[in-house]
Amino acid sequence: MDPGGCRMSSGGGGDGSDFGPQHGMITLEDLESFSEDQLSDSGNGSMEGEGETMDDDNQLLRYWQDVARGHQVEVPTDMAEPIHQLTTNNDGHHSRERVPFTLLTRNDKCGDALWEKRHYEKAHWACITIQEETYEQSICYGFMKIMRYICQQNTSGNYLGMTIPIVTVVRTNQDQSTLFREVTVAYYLPPEHQAQPPQALDTDVVIEEWPAIIAYTRAFGGATNEVTIINEIRTMAEILGLPDTCVSDSFIVAGYTNPAAAVRHNEIWFLERP
Repeated sequence: MDPGGCRMSSGGGGDGSDFGPQHGMITLEDLESFSEDQLSDSGNGSMEGEGETMDDDNQLLRYWQDVARGHQVEVPTDMAEPIHQLTTNNDGHHSRERVPFTLLTRNDKCGDALWEKRHYEKAHWACITIQEETYEQSICYGFMKIMRYICQQNTSGNYLGMTIPIVTVVRTNQDQSTLFREVTVAYYLPPEHQAQPPQALDTDVVIEEWPAIIAYTRAFGGATNEVTIINEIRTMAEILGLPDTCVSDSFIVAGYTNPAAAVRHNEIWFLERP
């Protein structure tokens, strides 16, 4: 992870003071909550051919714009095609691959995992470091740029396929009391693209080879915002009790599921120092 890119080290700007727990977060997977069946039900009658596709695309775009406005985010009209691609490729034929890892240790309590220690091999990730006025805006606008990259706006000209989790590198002050608004959003390149990663047409999205890492991970549910992330960081630090072993001012929030879902799967990752 490079300085100024996806490195897990101190950094970031802003103090997050204009952000509060009342705000939520959207990710790429919000699209999944607007299914093809919903498109059919909400249409203005039967249409065929190209006109039907155009109408569906417009409905998807309007839906995404409505969701985003609730989070103080504006979705431009040029997102219609990436939104359409991501939705139509979510049809069971394009499975979402998980980032591979080797489980080293699992700490259980009453049959439930308190935390896991994992080894992740070095790999290529598409990354964007971004800072907007609010934490949620940083994440949302970062995701939209990653979405464009996945959906053909890359040098291969192909849809690359979704992988999970989508990870967000978050940075704090040394006492872990403040979450900076600058974040790094990162997407793991599917195995078929690891050897020769397509480059993004958007120069803000960079391909980086992350080194192999040891991550201490803990699952949590619910919303991912400044308050919940800070609480999860503090809880994980207390459980691990490894102040000198892990990086103390940068962490990874990993998202696996639609944030609008009733049951959500997130993780907080602490990285072991080299």
